Order: sequence, then C-alpha cells, then structure tokens
Amino acid sequence: MSDDTRRACVRTTHDDPETVAAALAPDNTDEMETRVDGSTVVTTIERETTGGLTRTADDYISNLTVAQRILTTNNE
Repeated sequence: MSDDTRRACVRTTHDDPETVAAALAPDNTDEMETRVDGSTVVTTIERETTGGLTRTADDYISNLTVAQRILTTNNE
C-alpha cells in the first residue's frame, strides 16, 4: 500500500470474540486483518481510496451485525 492508504480500525467487544472473528474471516479481503484481543475483535482495513474504504467498512459492519445476531439468537 502507498503512503496515501486510507485506514480504519473497528473494535467491538463480544462475549465470544473468537467465534465472531471466525465468522467474519471468510469475507475478509486481502486489505483486511481481523484479530482477537481479549474480549475485543479488532479489524483493520486498508484501502487506496476513501470510497473503497467506506464500502469495505460498510460491508464489514453488515457482516459483523449478522454474526452477532446469530450468536445472540443461538444463545437464547
């Protein structure tokens, strides 16, 4: 990535962060890195353009919302 790379870091806390991270991993692109830090899922996104960063972050947050809803529903 160039010096003009746009970056976003999304940090979310979960009861089962490993499962959330595993659910998100198949949809990660080469410009994304997801890791678990304690009870937090940390995803860093790097894209060359602001528009690309916005679209990737939006897709990630949608996937994150679905993963969390499924876990919540399964644990009820």
